[in-house]
Amino acid sequence: MQSRPLLTSLTRTSHLETIDYSLAATDRGDWARGDFVAGIVTGSPTKRYRVELTTGRMMEILEGDLLIGALGAREATLEATGSWEDIGDDGMMHLLTGAGLLGKCRSRSAVLPPLIDVHYHGHVIVDGAKATLERFRVPVEAIEYHVPTILLIGSSMSAGKTTAARRIIRMLKSHGYTVAGCKLTGAGRYRDILSMKDAGADLLLDFVDGGLASTIGPETVVRPALRNVLSRVAIWSPDVAVIEAGASPLEPYNGRLAIEMLHDSVKFTVLCASDPYSVLGVTTAYNRSPDIVTGIAASTDAATALVRRLSGIPAFNILDKHGATVFERVMMERMEPHLRQSSPIAV
Repeated sequence: MQSRPLLTSLTRTSHLETIDYSLAATDRGDWARGDFVAGIVTGSPTKRYRVELTTGRMMEILEGDLLIGALGAREATLEATGSWEDIGDDGMMHLLTGAGLLGKCRSRSAVLPPLIDVHYHGHVIVDGAKATLERFRVPVEAIEYHVPTILLIGSSMSAGKTTAARRIIRMLKSHGYTVAGCKLTGAGRYRDILSMKDAGADLLLDFVDGGLASTIGPETVVRPALRNVLSRVAIWSPDVAVIEAGASPLEPYNGRLAIEMLHDSVKFTVLCASDPYSVLGVTTAYNRSPDIVTGIAASTDAATALVRRLSGIPAFNILDKHGATVFERVMMERMEPHLRQSSPIAV
């Protein structure tokens, strides 16, 4: 076993690589969501035995490796579900995501290899107290959020939101705007928002920066975390924010809360749908239509035509040159009256 644990990407706001800490077994009744805990990798390695490091890079792991992640929950419709609350007294748990989200798996897709088995080793202790994601949240004054926002929502996970976010950010940067890239809901995974940075986002934040391993939890916990993130975006004052509500607003990730907190700052809504019929489900559930549909549901001209016929909403394949051009024109016509051009701000 290595002398220093591997730090998964959920620890990236804690700077554990540069501060002193210890590991200590903690009574099960004192555990809570967001706690940083260490675990020993067990089980028979599969191709899934890889973790995301604080840099966003993936690394293969082996039985006996010690790693640090954070307790949390996941309710993925296409992959796996589980929670830290399901962990028993034996301390057996799983990596619910490669980013280090730790909990006991309840169910998983039949096409998914077994998750990484981890045995509880101890809590991370800093200055005599449990280290938690919330403890390392950067404190800021809560201020009203009025940044012109392009909101990306999905009908499910893996519907194309991250790809759409990258494309949209590149479009906005080509027009000279300063852009904040943000993911407000979901289960922590660093590479999703790093791709926004790769596309040119000037500021990058997500719910992990707000102190959450995932946004599954009571509103009393999630709201302050999202308020922290939105306040930091508002303080930085970009021309525009591209904000992704991970997974689907209908899933238990508090997507509805995130959209409510954005309120009238949303000037353009993009729905990334998994199929044309799911467009109807989302618009019916919210009694509100997005401005444009893209994602897997817009993969071909037959698909975009079906979206229009079913919902009356324009759909474009933004991976296609013509579709991307029309999408950009429609988006900029809607957004430009709300945008204020400025020089990029150093962060």
